[in-house]
Amino acid sequence: MTRTAQRRTVAMVAVRPMQAPPTAGDRRRRRLADQVRAYGFLVGGLVCFALFSWYPAIRAVVIAFQKYTPGSDPEWVGTANFTRVFADPEFAAAWRNTLTFTLLALLIGFAIPFVLALVLNELRHAKAFFRVVVYLPVMIPPVVSALLWKWFYDPGTGLANEALRFLHLPTSNWSNGADTALISLVIVATWANMGGTVLIYLAALQSIPGELYEAAELDGANLLQRIRHVTVPQTRFVILMLMLLQIIATMQVFTEPFVITGGGPENATVTVLYLIYKYAFLYNDFGGACALSVMLLVLLGAFSAVYLRLTRTEGEDA
Repeated sequence: MTRTAQRRTVAMVAVRPMQAPPTAGDRRRRRLADQVRAYGFLVGGLVCFALFSWYPAIRAVVIAFQKYTPGSDPEWVGTANFTRVFADPEFAAAWRNTLTFTLLALLIGFAIPFVLALVLNELRHAKAFFRVVVYLPVMIPPVVSALLWKWFYDPGTGLANEALRFLHLPTSNWSNGADTALISLVIVATWANMGGTVLIYLAALQSIPGELYEAAELDGANLLQRIRHVTVPQTRFVILMLMLLQIIATMQVFTEPFVITGGGPENATVTVLYLIYKYAFLYNDFGGACALSVMLLVLLGAFSAVYLRLTRTEGEDA
């Protein structure tokens, strides 16, 4: 740039008027515009929740106290739907199977992801590969996963019994046996859903300061002692949260019994959600289905309240 051009630029800058700082009114208008945009995005989400979550839930509570058949006017019947559902022999079986499924899922499906996360955390090579392998079942659609396991459990030509025959071990009826059907479904649910849990545990394990393990090793702690006195205390909040979330999820099990066993054999795998489906779409009894839904809603609401309380307490402590 020549000297003449430089002087011209300096002169232009010198004569350019300085911009006045924003006034309080300008700041208020800008803040108001930002809030309007934010609430505009929020309204869309609220409308979706209202149409597809809140309205159906409120409508189900209302129908639980009505005799309701599509195409006819509803009739208020009070608690008659609840009384009829209580008297159904399948009611006790459904709750017993659901609670048993939840307990087995905690005993089997809760420990395995934690152990896998410990193993992955100790790996020095191919960590990314094994993370993908562990998470891969989560990427398979639930119905496809259930159909694969249905073929796997086939007592005649299924892969499970073929493997047992190859090892010269006794075969099993798996999902076709009244004594083994429920545990077979627990295995399916554990395999299909543990990938996300493993990654959450792995993230929690990697957030533990390495100095704690070094101090434990200096004190002579072995592997089990380090897990007991360092790993578990440092991840207890994550463990508790995942336990509550798993209880809430397993209490709503439906896909596995619907696709693999159809609630059988001998009602051994009828769950509460599957019984709700039967009342609504097989018996055409929407009042009974909604009465069952309200019972399940109350129970899951209690677990959800505990979950929210614990997360809020942890946030305040942090």
